Amino acid sequence: MKVAVFPGSFDPITIGHVSLIKRAARLFDKVIIAIGVNTSKNKLFPLDVRIKWIRDVFEKNKKIEVQEFDGLTVDFCKKVGANFIIRGLRNASDFDYEKTIAQLNSELNKDIETVLFMTKPKHSHISSTIVREIIRVKGDASMLVPKQVDLNYKED
Repeated sequence: MKVAVFPGSFDPITIGHVSLIKRAARLFDKVIIAIGVNTSKNKLFPLDVRIKWIRDVFEKNKKIEVQEFDGLTVDFCKKVGANFIIRGLRNASDFDYEKTIAQLNSELNKDIETVLFMTKPKHSHISSTIVREIIRVKGDASMLVPKQVDLNYKED
């Protein structure tokens, strides 16, 4: 069984992420969306909310799972039996960064291959960072996220 992990914070998940995940699901038997838990980073949306949104987006696709993880991505891959890491590339800067991470991951675990997906041109300008910034300044980012994402979410 070919299992791939797509790691990230998904704070929030964007339509660019969704496109990559759907494309990856055509190539792999299972795609695990792995939400990294990094307590040193300030998140806009809580982990449980992000997990719910992603599960709602992919509820009809049985090949896609959502899990949280802490630590190294390659260790999580070993734990879940994945030999592939999926990453998306929007531009040359992404390539340089992802190439370095892929090479380091390969040094840490020779059985892990990183598969890089080129973002569709219509999504190349979208990032979670940009979406968060639009939200922070009270702009409308709804066209950049799946309909399941409630950008007006506020913690009680």
